[in-house]
Parts: sequence; structure tokens; C-alpha cells
Amino acid sequence: MTDATWDQKIDRFYEHEFDESDPRGSIKKMQVLASERPEGDAAALFEMGGVHDSLGLEGEAIRLYRDAIAAGLEGERATRVYIQLASTLRNVGASAEAVSMLESMPAAGADEAPRQAFLALALYDEGRYGDALRTALNALIPTLHGYRRSLAGYAEDLPRAVKPKESVVKGRLT
Repeated sequence: MTDATWDQKIDRFYEHEFDESDPRGSIKKMQVLASERPEGDAAALFEMGGVHDSLGLEGEAIRLYRDAIAAGLEGERATRVYIQLASTLRNVGASAEAVSMLESMPAAGADEAPRQAFLALALYDEGRYGDALRTALNALIPTLHGYRRSLAGYAEDLPRAVKPKESVVKGRLT
């Protein structure tokens, strides 16, 4: 079976078979698809992570995404795994790790908007509001003909502040 044929099966699964109301059934169907790939296949691990993530099973999704990275995930899925892992980390309260991961990713060229969108959310969660808004605006600017220069200037003028970290003094959060 070719990679393209398997990818079509994955697409069909999400279009016609994935059912949030039946998590076990959805996972089982994805396991069947993953079993068509070699043991430890990075793409299969990524897709297993994706189905767990879609069902709100973040802990298992994070493990599977990390396994997919360790297995050498390549191509479009390699970009997607970092975005999806960072998004899931943000959802479980690890937004600092999500920011670090997304900021260290190489630029994705023309398809940079997804990374920037999730980075903006993680920056916001970290209290870096100016950085979050700047990142979101920079993702939008290429689509806004006639306003690019002014919006780029406004984005650059946003504050680059980091939320002060909370500290504990004599057992009290300050």
C-alpha cells in the first residue's frame, strides 16, 4: 500500500467514521488503520495521537506525539505534530513548553499561519499579551491588502512585556 492510499484512508476515517460519542470505537478504527503500517511507524503514531487528542485524551496524545517525533516523523506531519503537541501542552497547562516549542520551530513558509495562531494562544496564556497580539497580527498581515505596512508598524509598537512570575513569601502566594 502506498503512503497516498493510507493517507486517503485516514481522511475517510475523519470524514465518515470518527465519532466523538464513541471514543473506544474511534480509537479501535484508528488502531486498525495504524496496524497497516510497520510497528513503530512515525505516521501511525502521529495519527493515533491525533485521534486521542480529538477525543480529549490529552495525556495519551502527548505521549504518542512525542513517540512520533522520536520515530522520525517527516513531511507535512512533522510540522503538524509540533503544532498539535504544543496545542495539547497548552491545554494541559504547559503553555511555557508550548511557547518554547513553537518559537523554536523553523518557519513553514507560506503555511506559517497555523504555527503563529497557536503560538499567539500560548503566549497569551503565559501573560505575554503584546507578543500574543503581535504574533496574531503578523499571521494576518499577509492577507490584508492595503493595510500591511500600517499593521506591521502597529504590531511592532506593541509592548514586549512578560507577565511577572508569582512568588511564594512565607507560604503565601504573592
